[in-house]
Amino acid sequence: MAMDCPLLVWMLSLNRDVLTEEYDKCFHLVQDCVPHARLPYQPTSIDSFRQLICHMLPLLMMRHRRISRAKWKDCVTSNGKHWIEQSPDDMPPEKFLQSMIGYHLAYDNSLCGMVMTQGRQRQVINIGLGIKQISVEPKGVSVAAYAESFAHKLTPLEMTFLNPELGDEVVLRRLSILLSLKAAYIKAVGQSTAFDWSRLEFNIPSESARGDDHPLQGWEFRVFKAQLGVQRMGGVMLEESYQCACAFFRGTKESKFIWHDNAKDLEAWVQFINIDQMVKVIPKLRA
Repeated sequence: MAMDCPLLVWMLSLNRDVLTEEYDKCFHLVQDCVPHARLPYQPTSIDSFRQLICHMLPLLMMRHRRISRAKWKDCVTSNGKHWIEQSPDDMPPEKFLQSMIGYHLAYDNSLCGMVMTQGRQRQVINIGLGIKQISVEPKGVSVAAYAESFAHKLTPLEMTFLNPELGDEVVLRRLSILLSLKAAYIKAVGQSTAFDWSRLEFNIPSESARGDDHPLQGWEFRVFKAQLGVQRMGGVMLEESYQCACAFFRGTKESKFIWHDNAKDLEAWVQFINIDQMVKVIPKLRA
């Protein structure tokens, strides 16, 4: 079972606008070191930059482990689940089997993230990360209308958790929790974005989850918030809040929800970095 596999999360804040020169450095790094990414060159696209940054996170993580790029390869299952296989050289066979690193990448607006764990290949691939900015889109739309626009992704029970009488702040936070949990689970099992999200039901008050009306057993769901300070054009500093969720199949009898309500809880397993820190280490990521 995957009970002993620790989860680690890397979160990168796109805390300022990016220069073309920085985009180019990231693009060439990904082109050379993450050949499976195959991203087109789009220096004016912020979405392209988000994808580049996400693909750089495994490079950064392996660099932190002092494992050179030549000593590991990125593998993928038939349904798109990625894991990293290290070189078996200088490693006992049993240790090699336990050295597989499963990971998943996700982003939303100014936050890019990666969740990873290590163990046997079949233990580590069912892992997913969901990130949802806690704000309405487009700006100015009412929270009630925004929540209603996601009704097709929610079940009737979940919609009852979003009663407008609870107030905008509560509704928006709950909606973000539901959507980030669903995204994390869908990615953990290797489903496509076309998956019908309403087939999943997260009963937050009872801390239970169902898929196609059957209990989801053996899963660990971790729920936490990320607060970012983001500098935009003209030097304006904006505060942004994100709801994040990790889903990992541990194979236990019951599913478990873990709520992290303060920054202290996160220090042991969530690492926050920003653009400047990432750009600074690009030369080292090639090593």
